[in-house]
Amino acid sequence: MDSFEVFEIVNLLGLLLGLIFGAIAQKKQFCFSGSIKDYMLTKSTMRGSSVVMAMIVAIVSTALISSFFELDLSETPYYRENINYFAIILGGSMFGVGMMLADGCSNRHLIKLAQGDKNSVISIVFIAIFAFATTKGFLYGFFDPIVNNETLVNWSGILGNFTMNIYFVVGILIILLIFLVKKVKRILSLWDGVLVGLVVAAAWSVTGIIGEESMERVINLSGVTFVYPTAKSLELFMLYEVNELTFSISLVIGVLLGAFTMSKFNKRYSFGCTAAKGENRVRNNMIGGALMGSGGILSIGCTVGQGLTGLSTLAFASVIAIGSIFIAGTITAIYLNRKNELPMCFIFEWEDKEKEEKSVDFQI
Repeated sequence: MDSFEVFEIVNLLGLLLGLIFGAIAQKKQFCFSGSIKDYMLTKSTMRGSSVVMAMIVAIVSTALISSFFELDLSETPYYRENINYFAIILGGSMFGVGMMLADGCSNRHLIKLAQGDKNSVISIVFIAIFAFATTKGFLYGFFDPIVNNETLVNWSGILGNFTMNIYFVVGILIILLIFLVKKVKRILSLWDGVLVGLVVAAAWSVTGIIGEESMERVINLSGVTFVYPTAKSLELFMLYEVNELTFSISLVIGVLLGAFTMSKFNKRYSFGCTAAKGENRVRNNMIGGALMGSGGILSIGCTVGQGLTGLSTLAFASVIAIGSIFIAGTITAIYLNRKNELPMCFIFEWEDKEKEEKSVDFQI
């Protein structure tokens, strides 16, 4: 590794973490929006339990790493100055609606694309375009008066963006996990949540510890997130310059490669059933992708970017963001379900329950 510059090592490690994340997510179909849909349609709590386990592991492992290596997590975007909770709630709500319309959040569509869902290309492209448009393009002029509204910022400042108590947050999540799991032996099947949580902490280590030694290029303290990195990945694809390759882009590339590789061994999942039902996936993928692109920027992250990475810093803003995403996603799921437009290709259930119900057909 002596022949590599520090930033190159960081990028290679980002690719490796992406490979791991993508392989895990494909193998177990790890998904925040999917966990909402599972409970809505089949009352299954398996994927929801994996998400909560990932949150717990991400928080604890990040706290240990930041304490041991003295990482200042207040330097991350989740502790942005002049925080605007109204913009975060608006963005989170947009993202929540979008992920249910498009049948998956930003990282989920990377996984689905890698395992054969052509409609996910539409969502990914629209996420990237609208993320850019909100950050630097024509939508910036529309959203900036909201994001930087002095009155809203001052009102948000009354509450402030503080670091939550780790014992309180983890305690709440453990209670929630117990409620979802119901049987202690089921915890052993949540290895995907454990590994995803560790990947989140590892990302902080790579950018915050190894990246700090970089002399050639400034490497910002960053974690696992997918909305803006997806936009930057598309930009790199169109306007390639090797100097623009970053940890976050390497992570996105790794997720695609990891999920694609795992899909060759784990061929259980394919995505042709929604098209066969005649549902207007193109329309929903376009609208959903657009909402996620803009919403993800306003809320400073997606379900992974805020729900795991942001939450691992214990920033109060992350709870507001992921709470907004969850509430809006749930309301949208209820609406789509009533119209019989909530797509379901596979049933995800606990192994012990599968054995009790051997007649379960996994393709519906």
